[in-house]
Amino acid sequence: MAASLASTPTPHLGVVIVTYNAADVIADCLRALQAATDVVLHVVVVDNASSDQTNAVVRDTIGPTLLSPAQAGAAGIALIKAGVNGGFAAGVNLGLARLARAPEIDRFWLLNPDCITQPDTPRTLAMYRQDDPQIGLIAHRVVYADNPEMIQIDGGTIDRRTGITHNINQFADRTAPVPKESQIEFVTGASLIATRAFYETAGPMAEEYFLYYEEVDWALRRGPLRIAYCPEAVVLHKAGSAIGSQRMGSVASPFSQYFKHRARAMFLRKNFPPGLIGGMFWSLAKAGQLVLQGHGPEARALLRGYFGLAPPASVLAALSPEARERIGR
Repeated sequence: MAASLASTPTPHLGVVIVTYNAADVIADCLRALQAATDVVLHVVVVDNASSDQTNAVVRDTIGPTLLSPAQAGAAGIALIKAGVNGGFAAGVNLGLARLARAPEIDRFWLLNPDCITQPDTPRTLAMYRQDDPQIGLIAHRVVYADNPEMIQIDGGTIDRRTGITHNINQFADRTAPVPKESQIEFVTGASLIATRAFYETAGPMAEEYFLYYEEVDWALRRGPLRIAYCPEAVVLHKAGSAIGSQRMGSVASPFSQYFKHRARAMFLRKNFPPGLIGGMFWSLAKAGQLVLQGHGPEARALLRGYFGLAPPASVLAALSPEARERIGR
């Protein structure tokens, strides 16, 4: 991970991977990072109290090179056990705080454990427009791992009337033209580059969302910094593997529906209060559509989330006591 090129100095890149019951995907993610070339990676795996074999898989995959939490700012891979499932942002913030202590790290990569990268991608992202101090976030092409020729997201946009977010170029062919940077309003938390300048401007992610919309909210706090797009970087994402998010040809799980639309209402209330009315009508219409399609549990979860009601019993059962406390249940 630390080989250098003669023409340019070897860049350092901090990587935060938040895991929760990711035993089936984390090994592939870490092996891909271990194969990275011409870059020094400082990887922190923050585990949100997984109940499966995630921690054992991380240790087995890394072997003797695994660093201790105290060495989290060092080059290599460290495992930090959060102890509780505080949600995605809480895990991210723990990892970023550790990495930020290393002054040689100027860029931080938030990467889902179900993502796979090519060997040259980390260096590409670490070096892209490195001389531009106005860059806060860097988007890039994320494609579906089970169909690498299909785009999942090229960056996202926000409908302030409803709080609905849209994936730019979703389901388009991988050869589609890249978006204009001025179109991009946020970068997916599945694979996101944040500069140190952005982290110092925006601060840590908002932890009250628990799941979804953290990165959307974060992007709005970038101040004068811009969102850039790196056309050379492509990341494969096994979308929906962790919490049942929507995939092509499928409906998001009740768990995903509840937390996504709960977070959408929170996001609107915080950033665009007038959109709560439009968001309500959108939610009612979408729930009706789901019911007509035979997805009653998903519809109920969506509405309970948006209107701030307790999660359905099936969703609540999937949460630890600590996670329930985090969301006020």
